[in-house]
Amino acid sequence: MSIELVFVKLGGSLITNKRREATPRPQVIRRLAQEIKFALASNPGLRIVLGHGSGSFGHWAAKRHPLPAGFVQIGAAAARLNRLVTDIFLAEGVPVLSLPPSAAVLAGAGRISTWQLAPLQSALRDKLIPLIFGDVVFDSECGGAILSTEDLFVHLAPILQPERILLLGNAPGVLDDQHRLIPTITPANYPTVAQFLRGSGCVDVTGGMADKVEQMLTLVQRLPDLRAWIFTGREPGNLTRALLEPESTPGTLIQVKA
Repeated sequence: MSIELVFVKLGGSLITNKRREATPRPQVIRRLAQEIKFALASNPGLRIVLGHGSGSFGHWAAKRHPLPAGFVQIGAAAARLNRLVTDIFLAEGVPVLSLPPSAAVLAGAGRISTWQLAPLQSALRDKLIPLIFGDVVFDSECGGAILSTEDLFVHLAPILQPERILLLGNAPGVLDDQHRLIPTITPANYPTVAQFLRGSGCVDVTGGMADKVEQMLTLVQRLPDLRAWIFTGREPGNLTRALLEPESTPGTLIQVKA
């Protein structure tokens, strides 16, 4: 049995209504948990590092309570959503283990400097699903910093070497100015694609779509065998299909090769 590691992010725009403060979408979270459970049962060699955005919890708190003074308020808001996600996944029989970044990560100038990874690696070894999330962390230069799930994945990928990264949100993928899907983004066509990228249309302190694409493009250039997809989680079955049939993954593929 071959082991395959996949990073999966459930975007804040998918699991919450980002236009209304602290408004989760529990039915969507439950369905996504069921899709992951089905994929794990179908492929015993599948290993997942699961992350989620802070959506209308952490982002709203960050707008209302800027750092560094708002450290505890932002952390508390992010933790509330994580608790909800954790409880729903466990109720559906998915063995997630919540590992709050604020308890293990230190940053400098907004970038991860150290991360105590032994618990996360032990969870993977024991066939659990480490659950991380966009969170506030201590920063040696500015007191506190907000890290997105993409920030966390970028740090983890060279260490854990996942085969794929799946970023699920509301949008079908990356769209051009005519709202047409851009199927593939590579270093070669990125200068053309960049003009279509913009931040989130909702309350978002971590950069939205533009930041996602830039971070994943930089990462696949560091790790040329890695592929990353951005696609919608609103359509039932998309996550299961992406986990079990990589070449059928919908949305936008980001990779080095054209």
